[in-house]
Amino acid sequence: MKLSGTKALPILLLVLVMTSFMEQGNSHPCANTFISTLVQLIPCRPAVSPFSPIPPSEACCNAIKALGQPCLCVLINGPPIAGIDRNVALQLPDKCIANFEPCIISPSASSNSDMMK
Repeated sequence: MKLSGTKALPILLLVLVMTSFMEQGNSHPCANTFISTLVQLIPCRPAVSPFSPIPPSEACCNAIKALGQPCLCVLINGPPIAGIDRNVALQLPDKCIANFEPCIISPSASSNSDMMK
């Protein structure tokens, strides 16, 4: 099958665009998306509820340590999540003895946190 120059150009452009997206994704300190990070932290849900937080479970601490600080910060600075207190979530690394640097909270995340209470 032979492609003419005008038919091959869109395919070439698509390949170049996809390559640049993959390179950008590899340079980000957290390779996970917001949703995949959230799914991995399901064991932490009881420990970050706003009205009755309990100590994080071993499964939660393992998830926190496996994800690392950049991914936790992506979650903290992401869109609001019903039933999750961001301030309590920020305490998980200390409670799990993960030795992470603190997350820098974006202004939009802190205002979203206030809306969730």
